[in-house]
Amino acid sequence: MATNTSNVTAALPKPMKATSNGAFQHENPLDYALPLLILQICLVVAFTRTLAFLLKPLRQPRVIAEIIGGILLGPSALGRSERFLHTVFPPKSMTVLDTVANIGLLFFLFLVGLELDIRSIRRTGTKSLAIAGAGITLPFLLGIGTSFVLRSTISKGSAHAPFLVFMGVSLSITAFPVLARILAELKLLTTDVGRIAMSAAAVNDVVAWILLALAIALSGSNTSPLISLWVLLCGVGFVVFSVYVIRPLLELMARRSPDGEPVKEIYICITLSLVLASSFVTDSIGIHALFGAFVVGILVPKDSPFPGVLIEKIEDLVAGLFLPLYFASSGLKTNVATISGAQSWGLLVLVIATACFGKIIGTMFVSRMFFKVPFREAAALGFLMNTKGLVELIVLNIGKDRKVLNDQTFAVLVLMALFTTFITTPIVMAVYKPARRGAPYKNRTVKRKDLDTELRLLACFHSSRNIPTMINLVECSRGTRQRGRLCVYAMHLMELSERSSAISMVHKARKNGLPFWNKKRDDRDQMVIAFEAYQQLSSVTIRPMTAISALNTIYEDICTSAHQKRAAMILLPFHKHQRVDGSLESLGHSLQEVNQRVLRHSPCSVGILIDRCFGGTTQVSASDVSYKIIVPFFGGSDDMEALAYGMRMAEHPGIMLTVLKFVPASGKTLLTLEGHDTNVIRVENDKNSNSEADSEIFFSEFVQHAAKKLQDSVTHEERVVESKADVVAALKSMSKSNLFLAGRMPPIAPLLISTDTPELGPVGSFLASSNFSNTASVLVIQHYNPNVNLHPLVEEKENEDTDDGTDTPVLVDKY
Repeated sequence: MATNTSNVTAALPKPMKATSNGAFQHENPLDYALPLLILQICLVVAFTRTLAFLLKPLRQPRVIAEIIGGILLGPSALGRSERFLHTVFPPKSMTVLDTVANIGLLFFLFLVGLELDIRSIRRTGTKSLAIAGAGITLPFLLGIGTSFVLRSTISKGSAHAPFLVFMGVSLSITAFPVLARILAELKLLTTDVGRIAMSAAAVNDVVAWILLALAIALSGSNTSPLISLWVLLCGVGFVVFSVYVIRPLLELMARRSPDGEPVKEIYICITLSLVLASSFVTDSIGIHALFGAFVVGILVPKDSPFPGVLIEKIEDLVAGLFLPLYFASSGLKTNVATISGAQSWGLLVLVIATACFGKIIGTMFVSRMFFKVPFREAAALGFLMNTKGLVELIVLNIGKDRKVLNDQTFAVLVLMALFTTFITTPIVMAVYKPARRGAPYKNRTVKRKDLDTELRLLACFHSSRNIPTMINLVECSRGTRQRGRLCVYAMHLMELSERSSAISMVHKARKNGLPFWNKKRDDRDQMVIAFEAYQQLSSVTIRPMTAISALNTIYEDICTSAHQKRAAMILLPFHKHQRVDGSLESLGHSLQEVNQRVLRHSPCSVGILIDRCFGGTTQVSASDVSYKIIVPFFGGSDDMEALAYGMRMAEHPGIMLTVLKFVPASGKTLLTLEGHDTNVIRVENDKNSNSEADSEIFFSEFVQHAAKKLQDSVTHEERVVESKADVVAALKSMSKSNLFLAGRMPPIAPLLISTDTPELGPVGSFLASSNFSNTASVLVIQHYNPNVNLHPLVEEKENEDTDDGTDTPVLVDKY
């Protein structure tokens, strides 16, 4: 007996040790668990991120790249090399890899639970419920029908009831997180299609988890119906226990984590331990460990800062490193080569057609017949509801692990999920392109005939460091007049990333509109509290907003909001910030491109603010305002707009405005101050077509106005210049001032030989350079010119309802 036992023990493969002694000790690190796992993680992350970068122009969600990456690393492509597979992914390492991948999956499902708000699902309207029901029922029934075909061909011998349920679930799932990101990237969140799709997908997600629990209960190794019943009843008991025991504990910790204060480390530890403990319980019941994590995520209170802190603590590690391992693990189980022959490929086409038909036709039928949704919107809704993703892959992996799905069926269903998600974005873009619409308006500039009209500014900011200067600039802009009030729309620009916290922001945007009003106290963006506090102390109307979008398309939100709000000027932060030593450091080329795109597409004037601590690092009260502002005036529409803005600022009792009018010496022009025309600016689309007479007339009107009403706060002088050196010397003599208001494209040769900031123009680039000043902030202003904006983002219609600024903005988006 002992001999038999020793023989069996000798036949078993030796378990991998954790760490090696190193190559110098003649040990191969790849024969040990930890270094091999590190190599696998690095390879998977690098490979999937490279694919995500390559697929980015196709606007595909990252989950597509991760699924494809997993398949390519498996036996379908790179894994066809036995040497590669046995070196990097040897069979003895798969237990460790699967364990780490499933731990990452547990915490990712916890994050998914944090994203879902059961209260919002309960408030889902009849239309969304009916569409969700149709999007689940028809595909589920078609999945059952397809299962009979598969069981008679490539899935012979599979368990009948579990196979039916797994097929139905895999065809009826809609991936809620993936759909949310697609809608956000396509700017469809605030359309009717986006709202319905999000609500229906949330309902679909919850129902899919319930059906999956049923499928797992039926797929146990013990085929007794009584065992499956016990599994389901124990699962229900766990949910009830969680609601009445775990949720009060989570609510207690959330209440003791007030807004603005750090969350105690013990609360984070308790919550993460609850996730693991709940996963252990559900795995012991026989459902799956991920259900425990998902339930805890759902039960975390959503109306406190607590879930945000939890997401911040774990999302990057889980989603960035561990979750891609799950896709690699799935890919290693997927062998596309098993789909061979006409029958197998025909079954793949059948499964894809059935999945698409069930979701798209079911959704379209209910939308058209019962709710009279227009055809194009109904079609877009159908394709959006056909989105698959991680949840689909989880279902298929569980089915494979439970021996319900064989290799060939698993590969067919993985390719089906990949195909249906891949086609979602391009088809929705093709069939549904609603235009943004808005009413035309007159006051698109600060310079206007009727100064009694309200001045509206759209002030954008990226982070808290932009806020004090923006508020101080707003304070200077309000003047003291009783006639024209100032209304400021403070827009927080937030980049839509792959993080789960971005999806949480998307849900808020869906509830409130994009950009959205911060109406609820518990949903407020902390960045806008300073603006709200300023509003209480001044006569300025502040409207906080938030735009969430990818940086390459966020300019559409800015320009569209400016039109919807009838803004006269958009204020943008410069893409560089000042360091302690006074130099300017770039925050990224993508932010510079945002400003350049806004300049090209803006429906009104634009100001780019180069901040050198204008007013200091804190908000300055009205009584303490004491600034010296300079307007260099060369002529042209941009300079006239800058002077008009300066005239309004000069009405504030704490502002001293100095206007420097530059006049070329006899026989020269500002464009050829050096005596030759090599540095002549090529003006965009005749933007400075205003004649010299127009500039002279406007300047004389300014002089008259200043003499009558602003004589104590305005000075002006003319400087005759013969060269660019004269202009530079005149500007440097004023470098100790607080703020410069400069036109973007005045008719003057560039003051710098070369610049990396063409959006600032010839004068603004010099004023923003470190050679000029370390203390003077600069606002570079571009006058609105309808001839430049050849492709406006908003379609103007006379009968379109105008926004009076008293209600939530409704943006009808296009791409």
